[in-house]
Amino acid sequence: MKTRIVDLTKPIQYNAGDPWFMRVKIKHKAHRKSHWLIRLALRLPSRLFPKNWTGWADDTIKNMGLHATTHIDAPWHYGPVVEGKPAKTIDQIPLEWCYGDGIVIDCTHKEDFVAITIDDLKKDLDKNGITIQEGNIVLIRTDRDKMMGTSDFVEKGTGMSKEATEWLIDQGVKVMGIDQWGWDLPLKYMAQKAKELNDPEFFWEGHRVGIEKEYLHIEQLTNLSALPPSGFKICVFPLKIVGGSAAPARVVAMMNE
Repeated sequence: MKTRIVDLTKPIQYNAGDPWFMRVKIKHKAHRKSHWLIRLALRLPSRLFPKNWTGWADDTIKNMGLHATTHIDAPWHYGPVVEGKPAKTIDQIPLEWCYGDGIVIDCTHKEDFVAITIDDLKKDLDKNGITIQEGNIVLIRTDRDKMMGTSDFVEKGTGMSKEATEWLIDQGVKVMGIDQWGWDLPLKYMAQKAKELNDPEFFWEGHRVGIEKEYLHIEQLTNLSALPPSGFKICVFPLKIVGGSAAPARVVAMMNE
């Protein structure tokens, strides 16, 4: 039996469409640069430098907003306290939470700036005959990953409502994810709408569920259209950044063929 692996991860590279203060900047160092580093820093005479080899390549990340990558948010991102206890940073997340049976819920019908509801989730699950089990990793498909690399990726999209987020947690889901910039409605829209409604509870309502109920979500997934509604495993192991509010993750789906 062969295992097919589907990559669900945004490439880590410079994207002009990302907010200016979060844009990834990587300096790639050519092989020849290390030639002199090896000779000077390690005092390796030229006569002992391996023949037919120019040196090793190297790279330096000069800037990387963690939340501008395919990443998993830790409870610490939502607030310092969760369920009355100190919130976990990304290095404190049990890895057992980050591997499990995956479910894709199709919410591609949702218009920009219209939040995803419990009814949206239930309708798609019922259509596919799926019952969420404790420990499932649930991925919300919006197809907004098609805008990745453009300013529309940040400015537009649907988003998970507070009620829909709580409902998934109540079904036993610890880790969930979405293929758009953020878990909630777009940030600028939420800020403007909160002012119009004069409602202090409107802004970031999906994230703030994590202050009352411990959960994690993945943002900026890609390629969810390549997955079936169920019948696959999800692996989403974050980098072990001590004290981090989030970490980039190589998110993959695995299914037997």
